[in-house]
Order: sequence, then C-alpha cells, then structure tokens
Amino acid sequence: MEQDELRKNLWEQRQEGGDGPAGSETNPAVVFAGEELEEEDSLEIQTRMKNLMWTVSGDYRLDTKLDLQSFRESRYVSMYDAIKQGAFARFFDKDAFALYLVKKVYYGADEMPLMSLAQLCVDAAAYPKVLPERPGVREIRQKSFEYLLDHKFSRLCANLPGKIKLALMRGAVSGDWNCEKRIREPLEMIRALEQSSDTMELIRTVDRLYNRMIDPSFEKQHGDLEKILAVSLEELQEFNWKNFLEEEALENVLEQYVSRMEQQMTSFETLEDQKEEQEKRGTARRVVVLDEEAVKKVYSYVEKSFGRTYLTEREQKQLNYRLCRGAHRDCSLHYTEGILASPVMMNAQYVNARKQMQNNRRLFLNSQNLIKRNVEAMTQFLRRSLNRRTESDVLPSYYGVIQPRKLWRVGRTDPGRLFCRSTKQNSTRFAVEILMDASGSQRERQGQVALQAYMISESLSNVGIPHQIMSFCTFWDYTVMQRFRDYEDPREKNKDVFRYITSSNNRDGLAIRAAGDSLLGRDEENRILIVLSDGRPNDVIVNRPGSRNPKPYCGEYGVQDTAWEVRSLRGNGIFVLGVFTGDEKDLAAEKIIFGKDFAYIRDIRNFSRVVSGYLQRLLEQDLEE
Repeated sequence: MEQDELRKNLWEQRQEGGDGPAGSETNPAVVFAGEELEEEDSLEIQTRMKNLMWTVSGDYRLDTKLDLQSFRESRYVSMYDAIKQGAFARFFDKDAFALYLVKKVYYGADEMPLMSLAQLCVDAAAYPKVLPERPGVREIRQKSFEYLLDHKFSRLCANLPGKIKLALMRGAVSGDWNCEKRIREPLEMIRALEQSSDTMELIRTVDRLYNRMIDPSFEKQHGDLEKILAVSLEELQEFNWKNFLEEEALENVLEQYVSRMEQQMTSFETLEDQKEEQEKRGTARRVVVLDEEAVKKVYSYVEKSFGRTYLTEREQKQLNYRLCRGAHRDCSLHYTEGILASPVMMNAQYVNARKQMQNNRRLFLNSQNLIKRNVEAMTQFLRRSLNRRTESDVLPSYYGVIQPRKLWRVGRTDPGRLFCRSTKQNSTRFAVEILMDASGSQRERQGQVALQAYMISESLSNVGIPHQIMSFCTFWDYTVMQRFRDYEDPREKNKDVFRYITSSNNRDGLAIRAAGDSLLGRDEENRILIVLSDGRPNDVIVNRPGSRNPKPYCGEYGVQDTAWEVRSLRGNGIFVLGVFTGDEKDLAAEKIIFGKDFAYIRDIRNFSRVVSGYLQRLLEQDLEE
C-alpha cells in the first residue's frame, strides 16, 4: 500500500510539475524496490535516480553522482541516499552544513569520524521531514538499514561512530533503542534532531559530538565553534585540499572537496568503504585522461606545487630513460629540494608547506626528551657494531711479531706458533639512504614520520655514516623525489627533514628503484636503504595521447611490483629495511614487500630499540658469515 501511495504521489507530481527534466513523466515508478533494474543501462539508472532526488527536493538544478556498482549491490541504500539528498537540500542549507565540515577539517578534525557523525545527524533531521509527503520512504529506509546491518556490521563495530550508527539503524528497524551506556547520550542528541528544522542546530550537534567523543582536546587546541565558522574562503583556498581527494586535480580543488562533502554527508557509506570499493574495482576510477593542452600544463604545475628541479634538463631525461621502464614506462621523475627551498612562486602550496613545517618543528620541540633518549640509544647500538667491525684480533702466524717467551721452543714446535699477527675484522664503509613515503595517506602522521627520519639521521651523523634523506609522492605521472639532505651535507641539514609534507599518491616501486640507483652510484662497500612507508602503493593512471595504459597501480599489483623492486636491490647488494608507518590492517602488504627485514613501530618510545636491532644485524651480518 505504501509503495502504491508513493507511486501515485510521484506520478501526480510529474504530471503537475511540467518543468521537470525531459523524460521524467515516463518514469513514475523510479523508486520501487521491486523493479528489476540490473539489466538497464547506466544512463537509464542515472536518469531514474536523479528523477527521484529532484522529485523529493523540488529543485531540478540539484545534481548527484551515482555509484552504479553500489546501486546494483543494494538499490535500497542508493535510493535512500538520493531521497535524503533531496530532502536535506529542500529543508536545510546543505551548502552551509558542508562548509562547516570543510572548516572543521581545515582546523585538523579527523575527516572519517566527523563525516560519520554528520551522516547520522543528516539522517535524523531529513527523514521525518519527507515522511509525511512520501510515506513509502519508510520501507525504503528500513530495507536500506537491514542491508547495512547485514553487510557492514563488522566494519561499523570497529569504532564509536559506527556503533552509534548500528544502534540507530537497529532502533529504526526493530524499535529496540536499548544500547550500551556510553552511546546512549550521543544517540539521544542525534534523535533530538528529528524535531529540528534549523541548520545551525545540526552544526552545533555535530560539533558537540565530535568534541566530546572523538577529540576532547579539539576545542582547547583549535578554538570553539565560533572560531571554526569564522574561517574565511580566502583561508580555505590557500589550504592544500588535494590530499583529501581521490583523483588528481589542477584547479578548483576546494570546490571539488566541498562537492564531495555534500555527496557524502547524505550517505551512510563510510569513507573507508568507498576507498576499499574503489581499490577493488580498480581501473575505471584510477584513470585520468589528458589531452595535449593538459599535458603541457602538468610539468609547470608540478614545479609550482613541489619546487624547481636541481637537475639539468639533460640529467633528468637520462634518469627518466634509464629508470622509467616496465610497469613505470609512461611515468617521469622530478627531483627537487622542495617548494620551500626552490619555489617558483609564493602560492598556496608554499604557504601550506610553511605551515606544515611549523607543525613538524613544534612537535620536535615538544618531544626533546623522547628524541634524546632514542638518538642516544641508537647511537650506542651503531657505535658498538661499528667498533666490532674495526677491532683487531691477535692470531698465531708464520710471520709477524716474534714472541720472546716462546723462543725456547725453536726446533721443538711448529714455527707458526713463534710469531703473532694483528688482523682487523672488517673496515668496510657504509652509506645509507632514508626514503619517506610522502603520499596523502600519511597526512595524519606527518610529524611522526619526520621525527623518525630525524632520529635515524642524527644517529648516523653521530657515528659518521654518510646518508641522504629523500621523500616521494606521485602527482599524475610524475613521481616527485624531494631531497632534504645529501650524503656529504653537515649535520645541520638533518633538521631540514621537518620540511616534510604529504600530498597526492605514491608509486612505491619507482621511488625505491630511484633510491637504489642513487645508492648504487656510491663507492662504499655496504649500502643500506631504509624505507618509511605505510605499505599501500596507490597511484592514478595517466592516459596521455598515444601512451599505453597499464594496469592500475594499487592493491596486489602495486604491492607485488614494489616487492620485486626490493628484491632486485637486494640482489644488487643493497640492504633494504622497511619501517612500517601505517595502519595495522596494511601490515600484511608490508610483510610481502620487505619480507623479514621490516620494523613495526607500535610505540615511538621503542623506536630506537626496534630499528637499532635491525641495523645492528645488517652491520654485523658479514662478520657472522
């Protein structure tokens, strides 16, 4: 009956509206769950879903991006998201709400839990508004929640916002609102929005929930809601929003991010779900097609975003020709000392880089005791291992220094016992390269990764081992190799690592190949590459005119390619150590890439002990042999 009523209501609105989109009159049954739509083409599905959103909102200027694969997995979830989007746009100020979320992220809020809380509040506020006019929405909402409870239960149980989402959906489906004590209050705050028609009330509720549940120190560190809302558009424009976008963008980055926020806040799908599905589906979403005009702009934009190269044009061409082969044949390398050291212009990227450098240095100043303990411990480990390599052993010999106390044995014993000779264990030299993953997935750990690299660098300087510090990220088809310290630089250059800033994607295999090429050019007998990464190779595919489009560089393909590059370097005599800086769920990929030679730092206070153990084993490996 409810479906019949909804069909009737939609049909009447289509007949009366007159100004709806072309073809909408012929699709009165667009919201019915019982219809078999799997075989319909993509355009038809897009049209039907847009008609649904337009019908609910009454605004035919609204647009939506439909994930067709998600629709085929659960049409109820997709349809309910479209209904919510239309209802929220009709009864609330969606632009103001999305802009608040952007400003909160600008001040350092964690995007994922913030978006989860926003989705809950949008649902609670929008659903009661549309229900009196569209009673059939009740069944669509219920079936949507049933699907999410069946298929997303484990993922939602993993965090507090997810548990609140589970309690809300279970209550809506079964009428049972009993829940554990710690989520009872936030759930009541969210349900109270069912009576609200004020966008500002939604904003205040999301802000209170985030500050209480996710980051209790947020208001103290960054300011209250009034300060958040006072952020100007000019300040937002200067921020580097590329790190938050899955696809690369040259222009209108802020507008794209706000648009993405507007799409996500009316959905119940988590950001983790979206990224996971994109990685599974692969190619379609990871391809960027460039025309000739865009190709010409890319290198100029790379220089403006990451700084001028320190290589000559000829040197850069030679490196690209030698290294960009195989899986990386349509890629390029850009070597730079960073936008702060060699800027093209004082643009928004330059301002963001300075801001991040200040944040990294602030963490450095606040961690002096931790750094001192780790550097001292690591230095002792390294010095002990190096001293062992240079220790002299006194051995009996047929030549060398005569032993007077044994002369009485002349003619009575083996002449080899009359002399002794001093031999050194191994006086070979070492060179080390530290390579840091500077992709957007490391954004939340920027200061920690810089600290780790700095502690290794200080320890190596203390024992006189020449070393270089580099970072890498990938923008379109350019893998950017940023140098913070060269092998022979004085120890004052160690602090340049706090210029470390993350951005864009990561093509780990090519970056490791380039780092290995640098080490192979050294004349030291022993060379070590230390890679600080999260074990998640993930790069966009750029389809230039006339280029061959390879497999998407992510998932298993990216991991296997990176592992092959590591094995190749080891085959050429370079020791490779991985220092894992990511989430525990990516640990399996790190093991595939680095084998047994990787360090997982759960607590940075144990950094020196864990890393020193691996370095000590490498330094003493040939002695044991």
